[in-house]
Parts: sequence; structure tokens; C-alpha cells
Amino acid sequence: QVQLVESGGGLVQAGGSLRLSCAASGRTFSGYVMGWFRQAPGKEREFVAAITGSGITTRYADSVKGRFGISRDNAKNTVFLQMNSLKTEDAAVYYCAAGIMWSISSSGYNYWGQGTQVTVSS
Repeated sequence: QVQLVESGGGLVQAGGSLRLSCAASGRTFSGYVMGWFRQAPGKEREFVAAITGSGITTRYADSVKGRFGISRDNAKNTVFLQMNSLKTEDAAVYYCAAGIMWSISSSGYNYWGQGTQVTVSS
């Protein structure tokens, strides 16, 4: 069982930056693929970024490539999402998720956090 708690969301102006954190419980954090997803009102949850347990391999949605960076600190059981050059369309509830297998689909993840709101003003 893994429990995930996101933090770092808030209100930012377009063009600004935010850093999201996701703290995980459990002793086998490095064994999990970690992903970030987001869901805007009236839209389906969508993939944002993922990182392997070792942190060596990452993948991003095309919409955030070059602006967002995912990283992890296995010693601190934490995964991060650095978001730069934010756009109004990035506004959503952001969720972190943990899974056993590499996936960019939400169905591939077993554990989810409660989400953190990101609001981007124009």
C-alpha cells in the first residue's frame, strides 16, 4: 500500500512557475513508476509526465514538453513536478500516481493522491 500526498499548488500568473511535490509512504518507493496527471473542469484526466523508479527515464505530454520537468528523490520518497512558463490552459487539479509498470495511461497506476489545485491567471 502506498499513500501519496501532493503539495505546492496555488495561484500563479501566466508565464510563472510552480513546483509540485508528492510525498509517498512506504519502504519501496524506488520500485514504483511515478506519474503526474491533471484534470481540468469538464475534461478527462490527462497524462502530464512520468518517471521510472531509478529516475533515469522520463516522458512528457507534448503539451508540457520543454516547460515541465519531473524528478524524484528516492531517499526522501518524493517526486516533483517543476512547472515553468505556465499557461492558462495548464490550470487543473494535479494528481500524482504510483504504479508497478511503465504507463502513460491513468489505468496503469494503482495509487493516487488527493490532488492539488493549480490556477493560472492571465
